[in-house]
This record gives sequence, C-alpha cells and structure tokens, in this order.
Amino acid sequence: MLTLNAITVRLGGRAILDGASAALPPGSRVGLIGRNGAGKSTLVKAIAGMLEPDSGAVEMPRGARVGYIAQEAPAGETTPFEAVLAADVERARLMEEAETVTDPERLGEVHERLIAIDAHAAPARAARILVGLGFDEEAQGRPLDSFSGGWRMRVALAALLFSQPDLLLLDEPSNHLDLEAVMWLEDFLKSYRATIVVVSHERDFLNNVVDHILHLQGGKTTLYVGGYDAFERQRAERMAQLAAARANQDAQRAKLQDYIARNSARASTAKQAQSRAKMLAKLQPIAEIANDPTLAFDFPDPEPLRPPLITLDHAAVGYGETPILKRLNLRLDPDDRIALLGRNGNGKTTLARLIAAQLAPMEGDMAASSRMKVGYFTQYQVEELDVDDTPLAHMTRVMRGATPAAVRAQLGRFGFSGDKATTQVGKLSGGERARLALALITRDAPHLLILDEPTNHLDVDAREALVQALAGYKGAVLIVSHDRHMVELTADRLVLVDGGTAREFDGSLDDYVSLVLAKEPKAEGGKPNRKDERRAAAEKREAAKAWRKAARDAESELAKFNAERSAVDRAMFDPAGADAALAKLTMTELMKRRASLTEKIEAAEARWLEASEALEEA
Repeated sequence: MLTLNAITVRLGGRAILDGASAALPPGSRVGLIGRNGAGKSTLVKAIAGMLEPDSGAVEMPRGARVGYIAQEAPAGETTPFEAVLAADVERARLMEEAETVTDPERLGEVHERLIAIDAHAAPARAARILVGLGFDEEAQGRPLDSFSGGWRMRVALAALLFSQPDLLLLDEPSNHLDLEAVMWLEDFLKSYRATIVVVSHERDFLNNVVDHILHLQGGKTTLYVGGYDAFERQRAERMAQLAAARANQDAQRAKLQDYIARNSARASTAKQAQSRAKMLAKLQPIAEIANDPTLAFDFPDPEPLRPPLITLDHAAVGYGETPILKRLNLRLDPDDRIALLGRNGNGKTTLARLIAAQLAPMEGDMAASSRMKVGYFTQYQVEELDVDDTPLAHMTRVMRGATPAAVRAQLGRFGFSGDKATTQVGKLSGGERARLALALITRDAPHLLILDEPTNHLDVDAREALVQALAGYKGAVLIVSHDRHMVELTADRLVLVDGGTAREFDGSLDDYVSLVLAKEPKAEGGKPNRKDERRAAAEKREAAKAWRKAARDAESELAKFNAERSAVDRAMFDPAGADAALAKLTMTELMKRRASLTEKIEAAEARWLEASEALEEA
C-alpha cells in the first residue's frame, strides 16, 4: 500500500501541498487530477523521492521499485531499442557478467537468475512496447539524436514501462503521443499488475485506465473510487450536500445572532444569550465550492461567407521538392467541424499548414475564399510568447490601431481581465498561456479555426470549457488532437491522414479506435486449445455470479442508507413529522449522522458501479 501521511510542501513561502493524505490500495490504478497549478507534479515528485516534504511522509513497502520519467529526454548515439533494454538494470548487469565471469558456479547462478527474470524474452518485449508507441523496426535502430524531443520522450516512456517498477508514476504521459499511441498505452496500463499513479487531464484515458481518482484541491487530497465519470458524479453530489449544509448553517447562524441581539441586554436572558454566543463561535465554517471566474473561452463570431471556404483538387504538399501528401481532395464549408486522424509523422500538421496557406500546393489546385480569415493554433505559439511581456502588451501589439477598450474586450473573452491582463506571461500557468495564444489568433474573428493539439496544457475543466466554446462558435473548425473526448464532442467529420494521402473516414471515432486496436501487434503465443477455452468460460461464469451478488448487496445497502438519510433530512427540516428518536437529536448531531450516511451511500454506490462494470465485462 502507498500511504501519504499529511504531506506539506512549501515553495516560495506558499503551501503547494497542505497536509495531503491518502491511502492507495495495492495494485490500484490511480488518476491524480486537479486544476493547473494545484501541485500534482509536486506530489508525484514527493512520492518518487525527488522532493523532500517540509512535513509528513510517504510510506510504501520496503524495497519497492519506483519508476518515474525524468524531465530530460534521452539523447546520444544509443538507439531506442538499446535504451529500452538498458532500462532493466539487473538484466543488463547479468548479461554483461555472463560474458566475463570465469567461475563456473557463479556462471550457473547468473544463468539461473536470467531465466528467472525471463531475460531472453526481453528483446521481443522491448520491441513490442516501442512498436506500440510508434517506432517501427527502422526507427528502433536509429540514434536517439536523430529524433525530436517529443519522440525521445516516447523512448523514455518505453524504457519506464519496460523496467516494470512496483510503483509506476506517469505525469501527463499522453502529451507526446498521438491518438493511436494513447490507445496502445491505455491497453498496456489496463493489464499492468503493479500500482500506477498517473497525472492526466484526458477524461477518456482516465475512464479507461484508472480505478481510483485522487483529487488535489487547495493542497488537500480526496480519494474517490471509479474512473473520471464516477468522480464527477460523486463530487457533484458532495458539492450539493455542502451547499445544503451551508444553507442550513447560515440559517442556524442567523437564528443564533438574532437571539443574541435581542436577549443580551436583559438580565433574565443574558446567560442564555451568552451560551448561544459560545455556540455561534464554535460553528465551523463549511468550505465554499471552488469557482474560477477566469476559466473562459469565447470565440468571436466571423462575418458570414458563402461556401466553400476551401477546396483541394488532386493537390500535393510537402517540403522542398518532396511531397508528403498526394491526391488530396477535400472541401471545407463555413459550418464544418473536421478532425484529422492518423499517427504522428503521417502528415496531419502538413495538411493543416496547407489549409492555413502556410504551405503552397506542389501539384493540383487549391481554391480559397479571398475574404476568409484563418486562426491557426500550434504549441509553438505558446512556447514563443514573450515571458517578460503581459497579455495586454501582446494583444496591443497584434491589434495595432485598435482602441484600448477593444483590446481589453478581446482579452476579457479569454479570462484576462483586471490584474490578469497585466501579469507577466512568465508568471502564467501553461493553461493560461494556451488561452492567451488562442486569444491572439482569434482577434480578427477568423472564419476557420485550425487547432493543432490545443489541449496539451489544459486541465480537465479548461478542456470542457474549450469544448463548450467551440460548440457555440459559428465558424469552421479543423482539429488535431489525441483527446478523444474533445474530438468526439467537437468534430462531425473525420479525415484519416495515412498512406501519403488524406481521405474521409467512413465511421465513428469508436469505429476508428476498433480499427487501430485490431491492427496492434498481439502478445506472443499460440491460440488456446478447447480445454483452455472451456476453463476460461467457466471462470467467467463464476466471476459473473460473484459480481451479480455484489451488485445486489450494494443495491440493498443503497436503498437502506438512502431511506435513513431521508429520515434525517425530515428531522432537520420538519422535526414535528420526524422519527421520535431523530427528533431528540441536536442539529449538529443530525448533520454528523447525515455526513456518515452520505459516506456510506458513496461507498455502496462505488461498490455497485464496480460490480456492474465487472459483470458487464464478464
């Protein structure tokens, strides 16, 4: 079990983590979530032993191997294949010793250990991991220095997965992956047998991989059972309960204050008033629900244009004299919402640059409306922002000739109002910088928005806000993203970039996911025989029977606890019609009982959800 005992970390005098505590079950897959700047990476570093907490401690079984990706990408003349194999330090050491040892007894020990750790199957396992992350046979043999930083970070991820630590720590592992590699990673992690803690802002990834959510807010952590959707349901219920409890407490406070004001001056009631004053002083304030008013995306609507915006007719595009994509036939209309699918390196960004008129067609024709304005977002724009400038200075520079009110209005659309507009970019979070880049590219109310991985720096809430803003935007959208939730809710046309061309994908995103997973290399080994199949079927039936009983038990508990909580609610709001035993309790006692029942309901709900999902799989 991994236990966080009141972890406190202060940076620059500010408490990033403030008594964060949680007990993570052995073998659990935990999604660590929270708003940008909440301290997720800080907590992961504390768990990895890279950062010493100011107080508190991280406890785990003695000798547990912890795996965490360093920020620096591997480099040098080493190949990806060699780098991944070297990640298993024990295997590498034993293989080297087997070549040099002269003592026959020691040589036998070395070979026994190599057999025990399945060392001879390691090259095939390393190759499978690299293939899943997008490295074909040729790429596995190239030097690391020939790859970009993003691809070298994939090698670091492959090495970490290959080393099979007892505790696997992943901080935004999908940031450098395309959709296909993300799906492979999901499949890999679902079968990983050790404990996983993964920081991610991707709803679908969390739903498909994790069985617990560790929510970090205000320096504190709360553990929820289930994936992201289950977390949202439980948290919404908790916030509703907090709101109700806060309303009750406000009413109680008002009543006490009124009594004190009316009775403090009279000798006959002064003692009662004093008693109520003590009661008022002991009322613990209930935390307010966190709300971030700066979380905003509001794209200005463009002027109407007649369709089509762009037409490609047998076009080709590339760099220098070499075309990357050929036979491109595509039409974009003012209301189109298109997502480009395909592995990294297949040409999605090249096609986006052609449509944005940053590249000219090498063959064929491209026709575009002369009045069309394009807003093109890339990660480079986020990285190239001047860290010493403010959002106001950036926007004033690009909106030359505009009034200060117009400049402020455009910034306000994206949450940069008041002091936020005059804060140095270097002090903004990654998500805020991404919002600023979006504000800059949409200043002219573009007819077409091209978004190339817009969510890399955005947390879950910001991604949801972006999805909603795009839904209300009246222009066309072309999006490249590995976030399935974003693609599914934004795009109504899918275009597959593959095999040196781009074509409409006739199917849904789920169809595409199934297609990709069907192509993935399978684990080695022959087909199971009939005896194995019968045994597996029998095991599934037994598992289904157990999960069915667990679901029924959880349903029974839910009904019981809900009835008890309803009775407590009646006692709180209508004591006259309440159960006699409950009517005797004070408001504080009733609130405590209600909180206890709510926890039991959440636990029963989680058990029912787990049993239902397991039953469906079985």
